[in-house]
Amino acid sequence: MKSISSLTLTVIVSLVALLAPSRTVAQEESYRFDIGAGLGMSGYIGDLNNSNPFKSPGLAADLSFRYRFDTRWALVTNLGYAGLSADSGQLGSALPGDIEYSFKSTVIDLSERAEVNFFAFGQGESYKKLRRWTPYMSVGVGVLMASCEGSSHVAFTIPMSLGVKYKLKERVNIGLEFTMTKAFGDHIDGEIADLYQIKSSFMKNTDWYSQLALTISYEFGLRCPTCHYYD
Repeated sequence: MKSISSLTLTVIVSLVALLAPSRTVAQEESYRFDIGAGLGMSGYIGDLNNSNPFKSPGLAADLSFRYRFDTRWALVTNLGYAGLSADSGQLGSALPGDIEYSFKSTVIDLSERAEVNFFAFGQGESYKKLRRWTPYMSVGVGVLMASCEGSSHVAFTIPMSLGVKYKLKERVNIGLEFTMTKAFGDHIDGEIADLYQIKSSFMKNTDWYSQLALTISYEFGLRCPTCHYYD
């Protein structure tokens, strides 16, 4: 009887060990998506500022949704806000006709970007040589709406970003990101255009704006732990 009881106890202990959650597996979980937000400062480059993108800093904020193909590549949908301003008195040179001009505008943009991490980003899964931090870059296409002095303008954009991010916890990431956005339009700064009698075109004499932001994101959408086709 004692041997039977010992055998029964051994079987029960073995089953519990097999069915109990494993810390190692939990540490190696990966997620398909993350949602994030950023907050920082914005700047403008155009007719009234042709050098320092943060000469007249404003508020910048954004929301992002990221589909993570793997530990290196992601597709990012970004909705951003930027407050921009400038004053001709800060140019250091006189405008034609000695005119003076200043503006304040708000920009709302929506973009789709391809993002690549320089290192395989994550924690756990040691066979993938994951790192908890990585520099990254992204580029994409988008559209903006700028509002200034009661008028609104729409233009296509090309946003380009460089940043660094760190995995604070298994599903929480923090980072710092700098973005320069090329706007295919000359009215982010209102109705001023051709101040130097240089006619604007789709590619020429158009505006730029920049954003420097602290970011935080949260990962969700657990991948199938036994499906390896996405690796």
